[in-house]
Amino acid sequence: MTREQYILATQQNSLPRIEHPQFYPVGIYGWRKRCLYFFVLLLLVTMIVNLAMTIWILKVMNFTVDGMGNLRVTKKGIRLEGISEFLLPLYVKEIHSRKDSPLVLQSDRNVTVNARNHMGQLTGQLTVGADAVEAQCKRFEVRASDGGKVLFSADEDEIVIGAERLKVTGTEGAVFGHSVETPHIRAEPSQDLKLESPTRSLVMEAPRGVQVSAAAGDIKATCRKELHLQSAEGEIFLNADTIRLGNLPMGSFSSSSSSFSSSSSPSSSTPRQTIYELCACPNGKLYLSPAGAGSTCQSSSNICLWS
Repeated sequence: MTREQYILATQQNSLPRIEHPQFYPVGIYGWRKRCLYFFVLLLLVTMIVNLAMTIWILKVMNFTVDGMGNLRVTKKGIRLEGISEFLLPLYVKEIHSRKDSPLVLQSDRNVTVNARNHMGQLTGQLTVGADAVEAQCKRFEVRASDGGKVLFSADEDEIVIGAERLKVTGTEGAVFGHSVETPHIRAEPSQDLKLESPTRSLVMEAPRGVQVSAAAGDIKATCRKELHLQSAEGEIFLNADTIRLGNLPMGSFSSSSSSFSSSSSPSSSTPRQTIYELCACPNGKLYLSPAGAGSTCQSSSNICLWS
């Protein structure tokens, strides 16, 4: 054995023995791997179903770039075409229909439109129901088509009708519980005008006079008890071709001078009369006779000689 072989043999024996290291597998194996594949497959199926449902909803709801279905988003706002149903409150600034179609608001119960201030308090309400139309506000106005003239307005103090003519077509006419102020009352052509107060008095007042005119008919005033014609400062003037006072007692003609003297010179003890009775003579002349307990026209018939 040579020296070099000996040195090499001794060096190999002196070197420490190197043991082979243990290798551990990296990854998921067994049932964990199968569970992971199952969840990945389930997630993939869910994504595919979700994508299919999204495409179906977009197709059914007719989603486009401008909007969805009957709803279109424009520069002026939102446009709805056809019939639309709102299940929750709708807050808008302005609602108007197309120029060639009307605006219809429909509900199974009623339609209510509310107006609120900046604090959310209710300031006006319009309710259209099956039985009535109610408006709750401080002032209610109905204007003409041009929006200028007020045709009807109502508030807590008064009701104003601004139309040129108010026409009542009911068979019972118009019933007013309190006073009415108007410059002109007339009936329709060929119809009668009747002012009636069934249980109270009828009073017509005007600062410059009341004029009652019937161009082609008669004027009739009927009352149950008494009819008073009174003028505070002026006179009562009856201007007609013929003035007739019916159902007046007529005095009889008498040539007795004694009856004339007895009736023409009343006793000084008789109190002065302030109420007179209007009597008519056979020739149509009228005279005043003092009114007593009964009619004095028959006893004062001799006054007809001096009428």
